[in-house]
Amino acid sequence: MKISTKGRYALRMLIDLAEHQNGGYIALKDIAKRQNISKKYLEQIIPILNGADLLRTTRGAQGGYMLAKTPENYTVGEILRLTEGRISPVDLSGEITPGIEETGELALMSVWQGLSRVVNEYLNSITLQDIVDEQQQHYMNNYVI
Repeated sequence: MKISTKGRYALRMLIDLAEHQNGGYIALKDIAKRQNISKKYLEQIIPILNGADLLRTTRGAQGGYMLAKTPENYTVGEILRLTEGRISPVDLSGEITPGIEETGELALMSVWQGLSRVVNEYLNSITLQDIVDEQQQHYMNNYVI
């Protein structure tokens, strides 16, 4: 299982919005600069996030983006499933192909289903707020005078 650039960048963008949520709408160019991500690439991710009602947008000189909900209402699992599709180590579509009994794959199906369940439960347990809090704690612990 590999998370694509699209999934990783969508997470980074939403985390950036969560960190700067008190500043009102945030211009995409500011997010791109802080995250060192191409603005053009973020523009390709925006429709996916907008389509799922994860963002609020406004146009104009003070335009930009903000989270539609509070950061604790977004999970990493939700965001990755939106950008990546199904999150699973193997195809678990449920189709039993002829001859699967002979290959041993049927015996492993419960292993792959269990792994998929554990991965999804873990990703669903992490919110954007958890990540922001952890990042803030990291910076506080590394304060040097």
